[in-house]
Amino acid sequence: MTRTKPSIPISNRFIEYFRVSKELFRYLLERMEGRLGGACKFSSVHPMIKLSAALRFLAEGSYQKGVGNDLFSGLAQPTFSKVLSTVIDAFETEICQEAIRFPMSHEEKCKIKRAFYEKTGFPGVIGCVDGTHVRIFKPVSEVQHLYYNRKGFHSLNVMIVCDHQQMIRYVDANSPGANHDSFIWNNSALDVMLSQDRQNGEINSWLLGDAGYPLKPYLITPFRTSANTATSSRRTKFNGIHSKTRMIIERTIGVMKNVFRCILAARQLHYKPEKAARIVNVCCALHNLRKLFNVPEINIQWEQMDNDQIADLYDDEDDVSADEIRQEIMLSIT
Repeated sequence: MTRTKPSIPISNRFIEYFRVSKELFRYLLERMEGRLGGACKFSSVHPMIKLSAALRFLAEGSYQKGVGNDLFSGLAQPTFSKVLSTVIDAFETEICQEAIRFPMSHEEKCKIKRAFYEKTGFPGVIGCVDGTHVRIFKPVSEVQHLYYNRKGFHSLNVMIVCDHQQMIRYVDANSPGANHDSFIWNNSALDVMLSQDRQNGEINSWLLGDAGYPLKPYLITPFRTSANTATSSRRTKFNGIHSKTRMIIERTIGVMKNVFRCILAARQLHYKPEKAARIVNVCCALHNLRKLFNVPEINIQWEQMDNDQIADLYDDEDDVSADEIRQEIMLSIT
């Protein structure tokens, strides 16, 4: 007796194919249809086809495999390139700013702090930050050196902040790959915002970052431990809890890259850095929408990412007031 291979439910095949559920697809189409339709230069291509072609590209990271030979959304490469730009424009106008929001209200921050504390015992955490490299095609010669990173390829160094639910709360995808994580942080709008929040009286909220980030009153990094110091055991324990709490940002980046494989290490975005950064923004927004619409992780082919966890250490002196805050946290949790 021969056994037939069990069929995959149509809804699951749809998610595997487009990385969104039918419900989320309809939501995106309704929100962006006005910007994908008749007013577009390429009105001969139906908005549904434009959206499906863009989603297939984001899912596979390859024009030939994901879009060009696609039975349902196949487009000629020149047409697809223009369609992708149109869809990205629509996403950034209608979706991204709403889908990616840093927690602003006191109530929302308290909820995040409580969730982190209940899980790992680390107080005051409103998010975790890390950087990840996204490969891009070699830019024009004048700026190539800016994008050539320490790992030996051209990239964007993308700074991402997530909360306790793996929701991306902030993304900066505009920095060249040669930039250090600390440089990106110190020149970010987020650093300015958190500094202003502290000046306005918010003193018990912080992000967690690895040793590549600067220690600040609102950005707590691990200790540089030494066996010769009297507090080495407490510092080691602190670092362990710190690392355990930060694991969620590594998981968040890994999930997003493996779902939207156009930004995975094995792929390479064949676009100018500015357009590649916009593609990353769209992937982050879609990651959050998948969470909001409860889209399951179905048949994801997990691949190893570049090891972004080996950080270039931050070499400047620590902020004295921030070090005092870190010491107080250490004493409270160890």
